[in-house]
Amino acid sequence: MADTPSKPWTRVQDWVTLIAGAFLALSAIWVDVSTGGAWAMVVIGVAIVGLALVALAMPGAVIDEWATAAGGVVAFVAPWLFSYADQSGAAWTSWVVGVVVTLFALAAIPASLADYRAQHAAGSPA
Repeated sequence: MADTPSKPWTRVQDWVTLIAGAFLALSAIWVDVSTGGAWAMVVIGVAIVGLALVALAMPGAVIDEWATAAGGVVAFVAPWLFSYADQSGAAWTSWVVGVVVTLFALAAIPASLADYRAQHAAGSPA
């Protein structure tokens, strides 16, 4: 399966990061969080969604998977960076989403790298 390039919009890991990012962005609606924390959750969540959409559309974009993993790390540390670690619902949402996004983005890197190599090997002379 690693020899077969992924088709756009089919990689499960990228769908999971997309859903997790959307959950983070929308969770400010139902969790108790400060205004600054809410904006941080929305912006970080929307950024993760955007990165996941790129990864889904272009399966060989390896750098995008690394950027998505970095977005997961930012989501994880956001409660401390934006001072909402004491608001348990919002903080736990950020922590769980951060871990999920980071792990799934890192898990997608080998497949993305294989797709990148297959795309670029196809165009090179043998």
